[in-house]
Amino acid sequence: MSLTYSKKLINRFKNPRYAKKLKNPDAVGEVGNMKCGDIMRLELKIKKDKSGKEKISEIGFQTFGCPSAIASSDVICELAKGKTLNEAKKLKKSDVVKKLGGMPLIKIHCSVLGIGALGKAIENLKKIKK
Repeated sequence: MSLTYSKKLINRFKNPRYAKKLKNPDAVGEVGNMKCGDIMRLELKIKKDKSGKEKISEIGFQTFGCPSAIASSDVICELAKGKTLNEAKKLKKSDVVKKLGGMPLIKIHCSVLGIGALGKAIENLKKIKK
């Protein structure tokens, strides 16, 4: 079976924009898929805007995985940055796949991992604030 990756996906894999550790993140989300071995860590910094809404001001990831996992992590960061926590929680795997110009069906689970890591980070932030 051959895997055909879109040019957008390959570019994100080779040149990720958000692959970084944040200094003193406000929240962290980690997920993994034992079946394929992908592991993702997503870090967030949150700031209130002028209206008092909390928004994702900085975001970074570290991912151990295949090209689809790394590209998906990068895209989830781009899609979430600048959004409120509620807006970020509404992101779907289809948003990631569309932004990447598609991906092999066997690799769709990678986009779900990125969404999961973002959800965990937001969930962890809410636990910290209680």
